[in-house]
Amino acid sequence: MSEADARRKRLPAGADTSRAAEGGAAGAPVSASPETGEGNDAPGDMAPAEGEVAPLRPRRNFYGRRMGKRLRPSQKRYLADLARLAPAGVGFEDNPERRLVDPAGWFGDSRPVWLEIGFGGGEHMVHQAVQNPGVGIVGCEPFINGVAMLIGKIRAAGVENVRVWPGDVRDLFDVLPDASIDRAFLLYPDPWPKRRHHKRRFVNPEFLDPLARVLKTGAIFRVATDIGDYVRQTLEEVWIRRRDFDWLAEGPEDWRNPWPDWIPTRYEQKALREGRRPHYLTFKRRAKPGGPTG
Repeated sequence: MSEADARRKRLPAGADTSRAAEGGAAGAPVSASPETGEGNDAPGDMAPAEGEVAPLRPRRNFYGRRMGKRLRPSQKRYLADLARLAPAGVGFEDNPERRLVDPAGWFGDSRPVWLEIGFGGGEHMVHQAVQNPGVGIVGCEPFINGVAMLIGKIRAAGVENVRVWPGDVRDLFDVLPDASIDRAFLLYPDPWPKRRHHKRRFVNPEFLDPLARVLKTGAIFRVATDIGDYVRQTLEEVWIRRRDFDWLAEGPEDWRNPWPDWIPTRYEQKALREGRRPHYLTFKRRAKPGGPTG
């Protein structure tokens, strides 16, 4: 029995991965990025050699909303805080050469840095910042209404150990060094329920490859979702197809019960009201042979 087959035997009930083997199924390996288009440079490979011209910003398709309802005047005022909260060197305007940036430097010391990918309304991110004042927490979210909500919560909590990138996480991956992030969160991501849209989900190689690169050995990657098929694709792509993550579950309670430091988000509360069961998946970054360990 192969290692992949052995891992499939441990999947939660209902997380059938058989469809991943069908033509065009979610999670199938791709030779060119479905988001960026054929021929684009991979994240992290964009710094020019000496004497070369800095590369143009890569063409990246974006799926989803960048703005919802009109912002209230108070929310518009919150956005002014981005001048101090946005991490330096991530935007193409101030770092067109895509020079690598030490994320701990955004906090002025050598503290651990955690990354939340798509923070929604910001409840979890602010909760973790309050509970872990010695950790720097970076959140990425292109939906500007969510960014305004988060900044309102940051103001109310008075936390200083947060940085906010109001854009695509791929911009951040471009400039993060190998093994520079201590923990990552992917909480209730957009499920993209239609099968033809599964390639848009975060749990695809285009996003998982750079995430694995920037995570330190032993770093924890948490995924929460209420969509059974997202559980399937997450386990298939993160744990079965890859060899750089271990799934830490030992029994059903490990994915049915939330983490001890968890705070329910508004997305989770909506799922519970509508009768969907949340799943909590915990992965650990394996050591890369001969690579940096952090």
